[in-house]
Amino acid sequence: MPTSESSEAIRDDIRNAPLLSVRDLEVTFRVEGGVAKAVDGVSIDLYSGEVLGIVGESGSGKSVTALSIMRLIPDPPGKIAHGQILLNGQDLMELSYPEMRNVRGNQIAMIFQEPMTALNPVFSVGMQVMETVLTHDNVTRSEAFNRAVERLQQVGIPDARKRMKDYPHQFSGGMRQRVMIAMALICHPKILIADEPTTALDVTTQAQILDLMMESKDKEEDSSIILITHDLAVVAETCQRAVVMYGGMVQELASIERIFRDPQHPYTKGLLASLPSPARKKMERLYTIPGNVPSIMEMPSGCKFCTRCPEVMDRCHQETPPLHPVAPHHFVRCHLFDPAVEDGVKESGG
Repeated sequence: MPTSESSEAIRDDIRNAPLLSVRDLEVTFRVEGGVAKAVDGVSIDLYSGEVLGIVGESGSGKSVTALSIMRLIPDPPGKIAHGQILLNGQDLMELSYPEMRNVRGNQIAMIFQEPMTALNPVFSVGMQVMETVLTHDNVTRSEAFNRAVERLQQVGIPDARKRMKDYPHQFSGGMRQRVMIAMALICHPKILIADEPTTALDVTTQAQILDLMMESKDKEEDSSIILITHDLAVVAETCQRAVVMYGGMVQELASIERIFRDPQHPYTKGLLASLPSPARKKMERLYTIPGNVPSIMEMPSGCKFCTRCPEVMDRCHQETPPLHPVAPHHFVRCHLFDPAVEDGVKESGG
């Protein structure tokens, strides 16, 4: 878990302007049954030097939010219907395609979710790493080649100069993930978005990949990371703040200390209760959140978690709760924190 010093630094930084600010983001997809809203009013900030974790089950809107920041939502069928994506105060939604292409890989880079399919199978690994340098920097092909070799060596690819000529199918999953990290970091971006960067990797390789990302961040002054993952242990180890998403909405936002020591949203409590713990009795079953994440075409009209929540009230089925501040820099989207409910004016139900 981050030290108190690192957390205090982030709290100090929160008083300043964010490096990246997403405001009221809505993303829709046109499907056979109509229009589905995959992201519904998401607002998050990322501060200089911060590692921000985004957690939640599959279908909660994490990856769509990340792709929206990069403006990589396929249109059609997808569309960023509303919102702002501010990078140092500049709205990326107002940029033309060539202007946005200059941002990708240069100011914001992304490690995509599946290392086995993210690389182009018909181009050599070296060519794919070099392409990023040739696109953004005024260098010769020889200079781009040498920079690519150097970055591949830094991420742990053995005999990197020789392997520049190899194709993705000649690399293991862990090696492909390292190549993707090299591609993402070669132009020294201010923001790295890592979308489940350890998916399908063995435990040892997962630890190596995470260490590599953190080391690379520390070498770049004021660079930041958005880490998208299912693994709460990874978030506890690497992040300063966490965003808990469900149903395309932010359900809880707080520092790592508060998320793990004093979770407030019933969904966050359920996620943490499902983790193995040495304190559990030997044969005690792990807690499971009842039910499944609803399809985005069948989301409840009120609170998105109301169909699975153990503390549901009548109003939860009709009214979407706002984000309530429950402590400094700690926000929870739940009717339980409505002042009227806290004063005892609870409705029957559940």
